[in-house]
Amino acid sequence: MKDTMNETKKTSALGWKIAVVVLAIAVILLCIKVFWPSGEKEAGGQSEVAKQAESTEATKASDEDTKTSKASSENQASEEAHSSKPSGENSSSEESDSSNASNDSSNSDSQDASQAAEEGSNESDKASSDATKNAAYVLTYSEQNGWEEGGAKMRTLDLALANQTTDSVKDWTLVLTIDGLKSVSGWNGTYETKGDKLTITPAEHNSELFAGGAIYLGCNLGTASDLKIQSALLNGKECVIQNGAVNQDAINNQGSSQSSNNGGQGNNGSDKTAAVDVEAMLKRADKAKQGDDWLHTDGRRILDKDGKEVWLTGVNWFGYNTGTNTFDGLWNSKMEPTVKAIADHGFNLIRVPMSAQLINEWAAGKYPQANFNQAYNAAMTKMNSLEIFDYFLTLAEASGIKVMIDIHSAETNAAGHNVNLWYTDKVTVNDYYAALEWMAGRYKNNDTIIAFDLKNEPHGKPYEGDAAAIWNDSKKANNWKYVAETAAAKVLAKNPNVLIMVEGTEIYPKNSKGDYSSKDDKDYYFNWWGGNLRAVKDYPIDLGKYQDKLVYSPHDYGPTVYEQPWFKGSYDYNSLMKDCWHDNWFYIYEDNTAPLLIGEWGGFMKEPNLKWMTCMRQLISTYHLNHTFWCLNANSGDTGGLLLDDFTTWDSEKYEFVKEVLWQENGKFVGLDHEIPLGDNGISLNAAKGR
Repeated sequence: MKDTMNETKKTSALGWKIAVVVLAIAVILLCIKVFWPSGEKEAGGQSEVAKQAESTEATKASDEDTKTSKASSENQASEEAHSSKPSGENSSSEESDSSNASNDSSNSDSQDASQAAEEGSNESDKASSDATKNAAYVLTYSEQNGWEEGGAKMRTLDLALANQTTDSVKDWTLVLTIDGLKSVSGWNGTYETKGDKLTITPAEHNSELFAGGAIYLGCNLGTASDLKIQSALLNGKECVIQNGAVNQDAINNQGSSQSSNNGGQGNNGSDKTAAVDVEAMLKRADKAKQGDDWLHTDGRRILDKDGKEVWLTGVNWFGYNTGTNTFDGLWNSKMEPTVKAIADHGFNLIRVPMSAQLINEWAAGKYPQANFNQAYNAAMTKMNSLEIFDYFLTLAEASGIKVMIDIHSAETNAAGHNVNLWYTDKVTVNDYYAALEWMAGRYKNNDTIIAFDLKNEPHGKPYEGDAAAIWNDSKKANNWKYVAETAAAKVLAKNPNVLIMVEGTEIYPKNSKGDYSSKDDKDYYFNWWGGNLRAVKDYPIDLGKYQDKLVYSPHDYGPTVYEQPWFKGSYDYNSLMKDCWHDNWFYIYEDNTAPLLIGEWGGFMKEPNLKWMTCMRQLISTYHLNHTFWCLNANSGDTGGLLLDDFTTWDSEKYEFVKEVLWQENGKFVGLDHEIPLGDNGISLNAAKGR
């Protein structure tokens, strides 16, 4: 018993000694926290705390307070190392930590968990960064825009392929495995699909991927669901894949051992553009005479300054609405010869679909990147997207072509035309007006742009209520007549010389003039989006003193686009006139109210579409209706284009079909410029007799 009591006393004495040691350590730690300068502590405090902790562990004491003190000190040091606050704020935080040293240990556990998560994330990021840094080849991708097309989820996909080795890769082949791959149309290379495999081979200008260099690729890609790139193989070797920003202007394929002379402008490793004089390229044509080409109307006729009747026979070329931020197709073709070819083929007007969003970005001094083949269009690499448009205008003028601006969509999106109205939750009606005003003001002294199509295809069905475009004498936000008159006034205030194109809607009430309260389809006349101009009879557009600038512009398509009721069963020219054309818009021409311009018509050269196209061509030819054919682009899914998939070769069958309704005199195409002939096969307006 005595021995036991002695042992107890010894143990008790030992316990007191340990407690004293622990207390001493705690006091030392507290002094370090309070009195050590924060800058020195951040540099060396963590090391000192670690030494103290090691000394405590050497005593092999099992006191839980010592463990807690050690854990708290380590957490503190870790937090300071990751903190981005000024040292004064750190010091204040430290004082707060010291005064709360007796908090529940759950706070420490929470800090441990948070620290672990942060460290885990940092380690993951570091590992990913190291993998990319150490990889031989890296494929960076970025999705732009997004739309639905033929059951596929579409997007513009920008790709940067980097070679981080010391050896060049010649005649490369890149194979991507993409879940649910459906379609692709690309540039800066040749793109082929088979199942979920996309194989890309180089164009001539980028056939060698230099050591330390990178090349830019791009495509419009369709998949069954969200984009997922499973793998990428460059000549059979795996690439690291990362999602990130792809700036084609900053991509340099000069190689790590070569200096770049292109100022970060191109990806073709060429200094051929170094001497390009952008200002000279944007200069108006020498033969041009400003202000002599404005047009006006008289009844159903469009006249020049001398009263000569003209015939607008043009074509649509889209891209400034889709996110390409220039014309689609320039990823595989050259701007200058394409514009010249349009003139040489006899089209005297180009309708240019644009988004209000893009125009307002330009107005704000922002220039979204234009996507095009930089090797084919080297000079354009020195231009921003607005300058490229200005460059197009100089080329058009030099070839005797006139231009019509079309607000095709509010937002920049290849599917933006599917939106019913001229505004969205991102682009307000005032934004829409501002875009028109800015364009009208900027180009008021350039009679290359002779017309504005205020909005492409306003539409909407009865059940959509206020989300559908209507036409009456109200001031409702969805009343297209009111908005069109307001927009026209704003454009004409900036430039009173341009023509104003006003499209129709989709529906108009049958028995209640201008009353859209019914949600029953049976109470409405339907037509193509933008093609219903029945309301003009009840509520004509009023442009006041500028009434002679008004042109009505319906759209019309065939059964390949949609099988309308008038296509069912047997139909011909006469039935189309009776069942569709006359009451929807031809009566405007017949009554001599205003001119008509069929803003869109076209399609595939096969049945059942060809029969309708032949009837429409007959109508245009018989009455010399103004028109812009849809379209030049090969990538119009439901119509095809005048160009084949290479965006260079013309579809000769389709062109010969349309050629019959292009303005010609004595075998020569007639332009709308008084001084400059229309291409190599045309004459100027001064040389023409007129209609």
